[in-house]
Parts: sequence; structure tokens; C-alpha cells
Amino acid sequence: LAAADPRVLALAAQVAESREQDIPLLLLKLKGILNSASLGREESKKIKQDIYSYDLTQYCMLVLRQHHSRLRGGWATAAQLAEILSHCCVGLEVKEDTVEFYKKFLPSAIDNLLFLGRRLQARYIRAIKDEEKQDFLRWFQTVTDAICWLFGGHIQLAACVLQNDHFLQLLITDDVETAIIMMSVLHNILRVNSSVLLQVDEETLHSVLDELVYKLSSTTNPVVGNAATKLLLLVAKFCKQLVKLLTARYKGLKGLLSKQWIGKGFDKDLSQLLDLLDLEQSSGKGEMQRQHQAACIIQATWRGFLTRKRLKKLPQAVTALQRSFRAKREQELQHLKKQKEDEALKLQMQLQRQRAMRLFHERQLALLEIIHASQVNKYMEEMEGKSALTIQRFWRGYRARRNFHQQRQSLKEYKAAVVIQRAACKFLEKRRRRRLLSSWKDPKGLTDEQRLALQQKVDDYIKLHPASQMSEEMSKELHMQAQEKLAQFLLRSRLDQRAAQRREMLLAQVNTDVELLMNAPGLAEIMEKDLDVFMSRSIPVATKARQSHNTMLKYTRCPWWKKLGDEFVEDDVIPDDALNAELGTLFFGGRK
Repeated sequence: LAAADPRVLALAAQVAESREQDIPLLLLKLKGILNSASLGREESKKIKQDIYSYDLTQYCMLVLRQHHSRLRGGWATAAQLAEILSHCCVGLEVKEDTVEFYKKFLPSAIDNLLFLGRRLQARYIRAIKDEEKQDFLRWFQTVTDAICWLFGGHIQLAACVLQNDHFLQLLITDDVETAIIMMSVLHNILRVNSSVLLQVDEETLHSVLDELVYKLSSTTNPVVGNAATKLLLLVAKFCKQLVKLLTARYKGLKGLLSKQWIGKGFDKDLSQLLDLLDLEQSSGKGEMQRQHQAACIIQATWRGFLTRKRLKKLPQAVTALQRSFRAKREQELQHLKKQKEDEALKLQMQLQRQRAMRLFHERQLALLEIIHASQVNKYMEEMEGKSALTIQRFWRGYRARRNFHQQRQSLKEYKAAVVIQRAACKFLEKRRRRRLLSSWKDPKGLTDEQRLALQQKVDDYIKLHPASQMSEEMSKELHMQAQEKLAQFLLRSRLDQRAAQRREMLLAQVNTDVELLMNAPGLAEIMEKDLDVFMSRSIPVATKARQSHNTMLKYTRCPWWKKLGDEFVEDDVIPDDALNAELGTLFFGGRK
């Protein structure tokens, strides 16, 4: 291997030892090294390989990403470094890590140069003084020339430039000067790789063509119009497939070109573009006519098929129509008949009601004639009492039904509360288990200083309180006793927790059942449906309750001579041996 160039080696050493703000000025020396007049082609390749090997090109890329207003030399230094970077990459033949160079380094260099171009374009547009605008425009031109030089040496980068978001942002601008420069860059891309528009994705292609057509429609500047027209002509010449896209996507393009841009100094290019569009449009019209005729034939055949199919199904349709008409007419007749029957029944019931009322009044008059005059008031009071009883009976029935519906809702709420309590108890039990398990986790780690301080305290305590000697068997026995006591404690605490939880559940159940019993209707108002709320679904409990109830009934029905020993016992107290029921057999509704 040949030795590295001493100038490159010395510059790499200076860059490695210098401060960050001095690196851009040192990298400018690469321009003199590359422009040495005495260098041949092979020597130039060797110097570029040395520059790449000592990562000087990487330094150039990193500097391009920095904020250049704080660098020495400012944007001029950045533009010169962009030119140096492009010259270093063109003609460079990398023998090692070729994938890294072609797939990562070169696309990254293109991205950095386009990013620098966007910054310069923004500065140029915001600049107020003419001198500043001229400087920024010159530096922007330098950066775009570096980009063109780079993808001219590496043709595969043309598609990378088109697909970059920074390039589309640079192209989409209303500034005339930078727009002309960017269209010249696009012109160079198409000259280097004429099929590049077919290699990019459809969205990028449409964005580029949309911007060119927009510039033709939104400006009257002949320079911009000439550049956009030349680009469209170049696209139409190099890519015949895109002429169809231009005519189909931009239907008013031909009229726009012929009305707005004829006589502006580039009629030759404009006439060639119009001829290409006319040729494609004429061929497209012939194709459209053939397609129209084919569509007409297909439609006629399909309509004939549908008509023949409809004629075949016509008898079936007539039969179905007649059947549906007869069914509808029969339904209407049935409805009218039912309506007449309902009216007749209503009239008959009204007549029967009138006849019953007449008979009732006649009977009352007959009774009044039979009854003595002194008994009339008593009879009227009895009738009023019966009427009041009837009204009360109906009112109690209504109130019982209303209370039943309310109790049914409360029973649903009670069942829902039981489900919620059960879920809450399960959740609390799981959380207690996690807490018990988490309490036995290893302690958090100590730092070295804490560990040393703790060890020092332990040593001091051992010196002050020397421990008595203990054999290995005694220590094992003591350990086993400690483990047994710990296990007993955990088991006892677990049992205590379950007992406490059971007590809480029983208390909640008793409170709920007592509230349900307090809200229950009286015996005079209770109905058979209300008994289902207080009946148990457990057969043993229901059997025991039935036995206790039968025992109470037998005791109350016993003759007086069997109760001679119970004179001094309260009336509502029943002996335990006669009752033979414990408090635990009493059932509260809602639980098995």
C-alpha cells in the first residue's frame, strides 16, 4: 500500500487536535489540495481515498448540519465546504465498505446539501438589502452546482434527489431566482438519467409535474415559463409514457400553453410540446371512440339479456301479484269482520250493563218498599259500609301490587349489592395476598458507602456485645423453631383475616335482611307473590323453618289443660323444647 499524502495526514492531525469552531476553516484547505495543478488522475483518486479514509468528508458533512451564522466565515464557508464535499465524492473509488459508502454516505451527503440549500433559500427570501440577497443567491447557486456535480458523478443519486423532501420544498417556491435555479437542477437530473421519473414513486412524480404546471399557470415571467416549458418538453421526449399522463391529468394544459405563452420568445419549444400533446390526444380520442363503441355493445347485450330474463319471469310475477292482492283483500275483510264483531260485542255489553243497572235500581226500590220506614237508615248505612269495603279492597289490592313492584326493584338492587360486595371482597383478598407476598421481597440494594457504614456499625456492636458460642445443632434447632413460629403466626393471621371478613359479610347480610324485613308489608296486606322474597332456595333450611312453624301452630292450638303449668309464662314466649328450633334455623331472604 502506498503511503498517505502528507498534506492530508497533517490536515487530519490538525482537525483532530483543534477546537470545534476552528474545524470549518481548516477543512477549507482541502480545496487547495484538490485543485493542485500537478496532480494526475490516479494521484487525484489516491488523495480522495486518503481524505475519505481519514474521515475528513465526515467532518464536512457534520459541519453542513451546524448553525452557520455562528461559524467563522458564516454561510460562505458552508457553501465552499459543500463544493469540497461534492468534489471529494466524485471520482472516489471505495474498495472497502462499498455498501456503507453507496447506500448510506452518499444519500446522507445529498440530504445535507439539500438541507443547506433550504436554509440559504429561506435567508435569501428574508433578506432586505440587495448585497445580502446577492450573496445568498451566489452561495445558493454554489450549493446547487455541488449537488449537480455529485449526482453527475453518481447517476444512482438522481432518484434519491427527486425523492428527497427538501428538493420538493426547494422546488415549490414563489421566488423567481431560486425557482429558475431549481428547475435547472431538475433539467440536469433529466439529462443525466432520462428514465429517473419512471423510477420514483407516483406521489413524487405527480408532485413535480403539478409544480411545473402550476408555475406555467400562476406566473407571467417568460424566464420561468421558458424553463418550465423546456422541462415538460424534456419529460415528453425522454419518457413517452408520461405524455399520456400529462394529457389525462392536466386536461387544460394545451389551452393554457396556446393562450398564455405563445409569442413570449420560446415558440419553438412550445410548438414541439403542443405537437406531442396533440398527437397523444388524437390517439387517445381514437382509443376512446373504440372503447365507447365496445361499451355500447356490452350495454346493449346486457339490456337484451335482462329484458329476456324479465319476460321469462313475467307469468310468475303476475301469479305472485294476484296472490298478494288476494291475501291483502282477505286480510282487509278479516279486519272489517273483526271490527264489526268488536262493535257488536261492545254494544251488547253496554246493553247488558244498562239492563243490570235497571234491575239493580228496581231491586233497591222493591227493597225500600218492603223495608219499614224506621229500618231505611240502617239499610242505607249497611249499603254504604259494603260500598266502602269494596272501595277499600280495590285500593288495598292496588297498593299491594305497587308495593310488590317496588320490592321487586329493591330485591334486584339487593342482589346487585351482593354481587358488588362479593367482587369487592375478592379484590381485597387478592390485594392482601399481594401485600403478604411483597413484604417478603428482598431489600433494595445498598450503595458501597452505605454497605461500609453498616458493616462498621455491625463490627462495633459485636465488639461491645460479644455473642456466646453456639453449636451448629443449636443454631439449626433455633432456626427451625423460628420458622415454625413464623408459619404459625402467618396461618393464624390468615385465619383471623378470614374470620373477620366472614363477620363483616354476615353483618352486612343481617343489616340487609333486617332492612328488607322492616320494609315488608303487613300480614293483612301481604299477597302470595310476596312470599317468594322470604322463601329459601335451600331445602334443609326450608324444611327446618316449616317444622318450626308447625310446632308453633300446634302449641297455640293445644287445649287449656295442657298449658296448666304455663300460667306465669308470658303469652308471646314459647318453651324451647316445644319450639325445638334454634336461632340459626331462622332464614333471612336472599341467601341459600
